[in-house]
Amino acid sequence: MEEFETSASAKKTKTIYISTVFGIAMVLLMIGLLGLILVHANNLSRYVKENIVLNIFMDDAAHEADVLQLQKQLDGNVMVKQTQYVSKELAARNLQKDLGEDFVKFLGYNPLSQSLDVYLKADYANNSGIDKFKADLLKNPLVKEVKYQQSLVDQMNQNLTSISLVILAFAGIFVVLSVALINNTIRLAIYSQRFLIKSMQLVGATKGFIRKPFLLYGIWHGLLGGLIAILILILTLYLAYKQVPDLVILQNYTEFGIVFLGVIGLGILMSAVSTYLAVNKFLRLKIYDLYR
Repeated sequence: MEEFETSASAKKTKTIYISTVFGIAMVLLMIGLLGLILVHANNLSRYVKENIVLNIFMDDAAHEADVLQLQKQLDGNVMVKQTQYVSKELAARNLQKDLGEDFVKFLGYNPLSQSLDVYLKADYANNSGIDKFKADLLKNPLVKEVKYQQSLVDQMNQNLTSISLVILAFAGIFVVLSVALINNTIRLAIYSQRFLIKSMQLVGATKGFIRKPFLLYGIWHGLLGGLIAILILILTLYLAYKQVPDLVILQNYTEFGIVFLGVIGLGILMSAVSTYLAVNKFLRLKIYDLYR
């Protein structure tokens, strides 16, 4: 009979701990998904900003060698990500494709100017940064005109800021809810062991001695929950990229690694802290309070 009770108790405890691990894993999965959304949103913002093009039109008297020299100088500018030289002939071919007719043959000459297409780094792709860059360029006698879609840049930055604030607000709320859920899950698991904790205390075991195995289990459960969450996140990323191949341009393995490490670290930390607080609660309880 005693063996049966011991076996039943062990099975019950194992079931509780398995439920705890999967409960932690599901909460960490939600946090991880939110982290990946933040990473992709940030990468999308950077991608959009770095694809804003500044068209620098050259003076008609400018020589190609001088323009190429200016391009080399711009490539060394800290604000510039990349540049592209567009000759008069290339500009004409591009416009002919857009119009669908040979306007050069119709006019008898090529009215287009050679130009440089400049793409700025994301940190400088805002109206204030672009205006400063534009003012410096116009001081160069080779430069006739600098054009970019100012209203589009302004609207894009406003929208990206609003979206980032909304996502961060949701992230903050979700982290608070996640901490509460994991804490409650672990407290319920420790609750089933309250009599064992009090029995160990009554026979003279110190608080540190009693806490140690529970903390080790808590850390282990947090680690397992984090690993399960990461496996599901990797599968989710794989399926997402398979369904939407264009998402590949937003992937960043370094940032994904930081998110995954954050999920494991958060799982271990929250599990350990919740376990510590729960065990301390039952250590302070009087014997008659254990039945309430």
